[in-house]
Amino acid sequence: MTQEQAASPEVELEDFGMDAAAELEEMRAERDEMRDKFMRALAEAENSRKRADRDRKEAELYGSTRLARDLLPVHDNLSRALQAIPEESRAASAALIEGVELTLRELTNVMTRHGITTISPAIGDVFDPQLHQAMFEAPLPGTKAGQIIQVMTEGFLLHDRLLRPAQVGVSSTPG
Repeated sequence: MTQEQAASPEVELEDFGMDAAAELEEMRAERDEMRDKFMRALAEAENSRKRADRDRKEAELYGSTRLARDLLPVHDNLSRALQAIPEESRAASAALIEGVELTLRELTNVMTRHGITTISPAIGDVFDPQLHQAMFEAPLPGTKAGQIIQVMTEGFLLHDRLLRPAQVGVSSTPG
């Protein structure tokens, strides 16, 4: 090839022969392969970013699950303490009762601020295995099978996830 041919951009492939044409095809195939790898790497990077964002949001919402579960017995014990006070002792222990009520109210407010909601089934509600845990089943006249007949403890949700189901007794009386 002359210098004139090398400097001229209008050089035809035929001037270079079959080796150049094969090399050009090989380079095009390599270019296409590199483009494919690049596009796949771009897609993988985008998927990784989305996955990291989703994991961050989930950690933000549900990262406190263990602490929340550890606080539930505190809530239960304060509630039981208030229920256990006999009516005749309430007047004499008014200040103590008020302190326990304020503590329970503050704990409930903190839990609510952090996305913890209470599941408070009522007697007569229909048993929902997604939210309730049946502690016992007993026939009770005047009820239908599957109705809640007793509530032992409240349940709790952290945003949309169940922290603890409400513990209930369920009627087994046939409808």
